[in-house]
Amino acid sequence: MDHEKVLAAYDRQMRRDTRSDSATSRIDRIDGVVRQVGSAHDWNGVLWADIDAATADAAIATQVRDYTAAGREFEWKLCSHDRPGDLDGRLLAAGFVAEPTETVMVAETDALPAGPELPEGVRLLPVTDAEGVRLLSRAHVAAFGEGDAALGERIGKQVLAQLAEAPDDIVAVVAMAGDLPVCGARMELCPGTEFAGLWGGGTAPEWRGRGIYRALVAYRARIAAERGYRYLQVDASDDSRPILDRLGFATLCTTTPYVYTP
Repeated sequence: MDHEKVLAAYDRQMRRDTRSDSATSRIDRIDGVVRQVGSAHDWNGVLWADIDAATADAAIATQVRDYTAAGREFEWKLCSHDRPGDLDGRLLAAGFVAEPTETVMVAETDALPAGPELPEGVRLLPVTDAEGVRLLSRAHVAAFGEGDAALGERIGKQVLAQLAEAPDDIVAVVAMAGDLPVCGARMELCPGTEFAGLWGGGTAPEWRGRGIYRALVAYRARIAAERGYRYLQVDASDDSRPILDRLGFATLCTTTPYVYTP
């Protein structure tokens, strides 16, 4: 994979020229900053900023002012190659809080290996309705604990809205062990781009190490390839990065969410 070429395509297609991901949000492009503004249930934040040392502080202040006026917590999605080089420090000085850094990884869909067989008694259930979304949220709690239940509920609402508004742009699936959801994952397809984004995939602790995560990657990769998407992109945690590396994903950059709460 040509790292610089793919990174440039990622920046252009997924950040600079992005489109909104819901009917209740919009993309603004103002003074070099590309941001999404939506409802309290939408993702709100900055995706791209063509700024430098002379303009960065003013751009940050504008975002803080506008999102605060709208009553929205928001995220500045900072990638390791973004400029100026001290943008992270400027965000912290403005009151943002850094969340854990993730690794942006990419693979060509047709180069990924077929997934392993699922453990005995585990099946994949496509999520297409409210009951499936409920199972997806339960899988999130099973993987990350009750302390993450609010995030699981928010993801569930987001997926339910996407299924209603643009069902062709999302694929969601739950791994079921009998009647128990033990892993859930989704894929967001971005029409007009070469990229499909993989999200989720957390597995209940007692089911880890059995190939379920890899099977869900393969399931989504097959669908992405069938629909003509060249690349799969993942914001990988430290837990999932080694698995993705073994599957053939390459690292593009790292990304850190900087969150501002009014």
